[in-house]
Formats: sequence, structure tokens, C-alpha cells
Amino acid sequence: MTESNFTAPADVQRPGRVTRHRAADRIGHWLMALSVLVLLATAFLPILGIEFAWVDIHWTTGVALCILVVLHTVRSLLFKSPRSMMLGPRDVRDALAVARFNLRVARDEPPLPGKYSISQKAIHAAFAVVILIALATGGLMLAKIDTPFWQRNPYFLSDDTWGIVYVLHGFAALALITLVMVHIYFSLRPEKRHYLRSMIFGGLSRADFSKYHDPGRWQTGGEK
Repeated sequence: MTESNFTAPADVQRPGRVTRHRAADRIGHWLMALSVLVLLATAFLPILGIEFAWVDIHWTTGVALCILVVLHTVRSLLFKSPRSMMLGPRDVRDALAVARFNLRVARDEPPLPGKYSISQKAIHAAFAVVILIALATGGLMLAKIDTPFWQRNPYFLSDDTWGIVYVLHGFAALALITLVMVHIYFSLRPEKRHYLRSMIFGGLSRADFSKYHDPGRWQTGGEK
């Protein structure tokens, strides 16, 4: 099945709002967002000279984020359609059409996206890669601290390997700051604010749906 075969959701046929995000997805999104902000705060505030007991908060929040990512992945694979968030050849063609239109190379309006635009798919993929790197390296670094569940073992890896782990973890943290800033900036722009409202309240108005989406490309079926 390709995106072009998707049909409009049943919600569109009824008056009122079009469901974009179910309650479970919104709760998961905001919990992951809160976890990321706590992780960034506990990672960088001590560097800025703000001293507090950050280690326990950092690693427990990291474990919580890992659980949330697993739950999100399972829900996406079993109860949603991951295809709707995957980048494909049609997204590249859409991006080129947008670029040609904005550069005044073409006069035709670029095609409307389905449920997710290429920019939304791209930043989702970037978040996924960066967060997975942070969680994987952070999980290894748990071996260097004492917890109620295990004793620290700083010799779990060699010094050279630990150096690679720290570099990757630091890179992921810095990249995450950039992605969060970009994500917040675009969610607050007037022409994108309807997406922020949908992540809070769950739906789009029919006017926004018609203006920003192609009903023939919005994935439906048993989506929750």
C-alpha cells in the first residue's frame, strides 16, 4: 500500500473536528517531552554552575524515557501504521515541489501532504536517531554508578570504548538541544500552531484539515 491509496478518515465525513492524535498518543508525547527536558536540564545546568543532586534524577528519567520509547514503538507497530511516518520517494518529490514553488521556479502550488508532512517526518526521524543514541550510550553509562539494583562497575568497558560512549552521548545531548529548539520554534509559528493545538486537544478543525492536508493521502483504517 502506498500513501496515494489512503482514503480520508471517517471523522472527516462528520461535522466538527478531525481526530489527529488519540489521547494515548498525546499523553505519550508530552511525557516523552517532559523526560527529554528533565534530562537536558540535569545534564547541562550543573555545567553552568547550578549545583544540585542531579545524578539520580538523570538516570531515573533516562530509564523512564526508555520505557516510554518502548511503549510508543510497540503501540506504533501494533495499533498504528508506521508507514505514515516513513520517508519515501513521494516525500522527496513533494520537497522538491515546495522548493521550486518557494524559489519561484514553478507556479503550481505544491501538493498537500497526508497526515504528516516531510518536515514532520524528517524531524521525527532525527529525534528517533538521536534519542536512541542517547539511550543506548546512557544505558552503558549506568554501569558507572551505584543504584538500588546493582553496584557500579567502571571496568565494564575499556577506557577507549568509554571515550567513544561519552563522545556519542555528548553529541546526542547537543543534537537534542538543537532539535528541541527547532521543534518548539516551528510549533509556535502562526501557520503551524494548529498542529500544536491538535497535540493538546487531539483534533483539527475541518477548515485546517482542508487547508493543510490532502484527504486522499491521510492514512486511515484502524488508526487509534
